[in-house]
Amino acid sequence: MKYVLVSGGVISGVGKGIIASSTGLLLKTTGLAVTSIKIDPYINIDAGTMAPTEHGEVYVTDDGGEMDLDLGNYERYLLSSLSRDHNITTGKVYQHVINRERIGHYLGKTVQVVPHVTDAIQEWIQRVAKIPVDESKAEPDVCIIELGGTVGDIESAPFIHALSQLQRKAGKGNFVQIHVSYVPVIPPGPGGEQKTKPTQRAISDVRSAGLNPDLIACRCEQPLEDSTINKIANMCSVEQHQVIAVHNVTTTYHVPMLLEKQKLISTITDMLDLKSIPQTPERKEQGSRMWNDWCDLARGQDFLHDSVSIALVGKYTSLHDAYISVSKALEHAAMYCHKKVQIIWVDSSHLEDDTASPADYHKAWHAVCTADGVLVPGGFGNRGTEGMMKAITWARTNNKPFLGVCLGMQLAVLEFCRNVANIKDVGSEELHPKAENHAIVYMPEVDKGKLGGTMRLGRHPCVFQENTEWSRLRGLYGPSVSQIEERHRHRYEVNPDMIEQIEKAGLSFIGKDTKGERMEIIEIKDHPWFVGVQFHPEYLSRVLSPSRAFLGFFAAAAGCLDEVSKAVVLGQRSIGRKQ
Repeated sequence: MKYVLVSGGVISGVGKGIIASSTGLLLKTTGLAVTSIKIDPYINIDAGTMAPTEHGEVYVTDDGGEMDLDLGNYERYLLSSLSRDHNITTGKVYQHVINRERIGHYLGKTVQVVPHVTDAIQEWIQRVAKIPVDESKAEPDVCIIELGGTVGDIESAPFIHALSQLQRKAGKGNFVQIHVSYVPVIPPGPGGEQKTKPTQRAISDVRSAGLNPDLIACRCEQPLEDSTINKIANMCSVEQHQVIAVHNVTTTYHVPMLLEKQKLISTITDMLDLKSIPQTPERKEQGSRMWNDWCDLARGQDFLHDSVSIALVGKYTSLHDAYISVSKALEHAAMYCHKKVQIIWVDSSHLEDDTASPADYHKAWHAVCTADGVLVPGGFGNRGTEGMMKAITWARTNNKPFLGVCLGMQLAVLEFCRNVANIKDVGSEELHPKAENHAIVYMPEVDKGKLGGTMRLGRHPCVFQENTEWSRLRGLYGPSVSQIEERHRHRYEVNPDMIEQIEKAGLSFIGKDTKGERMEIIEIKDHPWFVGVQFHPEYLSRVLSPSRAFLGFFAAAAGCLDEVSKAVVLGQRSIGRKQ
């Protein structure tokens, strides 16, 4: 097994996840099988109980793992399917070690961070690195490991020690480390000086911790000057080609091309002797085609002028990372349609006249009313939900393309029950516990006493119902597809006892679970696009394979839904281009 470790210094949030994902993509385009592991030093077992406004979105894998959002980057870039074990946290490791200690695994020894915790980390990495993650089911050739946080943090110390041991065990030619640093410009602006001292300090820190970076990836606002690269190479005792400049680009999809231009893969290939790994012609051809498609889509974005505006009406809009998979899914759809997407972030509470200031209220409603489409994503809690329903009402009554995801779908059902089906005192068991009629109820199998890991999580099937061939969403899958699989994360569902009453009023449940008891997709027939899904289609959206739900919604907002539907059924990568 070959390992590529991506660590960070100076400050957090410098783009380790994108650099790790881009490196993995480049390796995969050469025909290699690539997997990824994210290490998060926090004590939480997983990200499931973290506030979206603090940590960003919770990403869900096929097996129901609630993960760090960087796992989404890996899957989107590598077209892979990771598991809960591909995200290692301090909480998971200590829980694993303590469980072993309780059953006598350590034979009465004093359990310590070294060697027991550090050995457990190494064993975990070595085990998970061998798990197949793509359609080929081949054991990976290379494992990309991203160490979260910044080297020098107290929380990272056991992982640094474990990785230094793994580096020694793997041996020369099997382990490469990329250390991501930051090169500030002082004073900021074109005339400023690029400062290398923070990077020098960061490399000194990581070496004193027991690791020796092979490559230094320098994040900066503008391209690095030759003199800056020379100085970093000299002061950090590396060759110039081992200093990789990663400056700001128009979109993150250009980062792989930026790294490729600097011959990153050629350098890593030599360091890891990747040419010795046997590859089939089919995998090489697939990798080459993948790279060509990626470059075509990414470069195509630079020459587009038509923009489609989407009002994202949510409750966590103060931190855009809370909806990162949603925004990426919209980008994937826009790339397919050869358009640009303009996301307008609308705080749903600003649509409520009794809570918002006059300025916020009018600004929010202007955004909703002038947008080409309205999207209401997932979330929890009562705050801002009345504003979301008002936006849904506007989209429904004004024939504006609408997509509701998870909570957004539930609120669309509730809005329809109130304003069309005229059901008396209707509400949600979560949001309106005292309501006489609950259109949205707690799922019976969910443990109400716990928060972490107790929802309906992971990949579950959805069956298209009979006589729903008219569905615009179903039309994107083709006539032969009767069942799809999507990832879920929810505690509440549409009340099955009210389905008949709601459908008689005109809201169709075109997708249900395999038993026909749990509602998965809603759609209004005589509307340009009014769709709600209980699942999270953004989790399975990929750059080269956009989510059908997001693609249909975006295409409807862009006015090209019919053209897109035909292209998707024909298997084209994008409008007008055959696969």
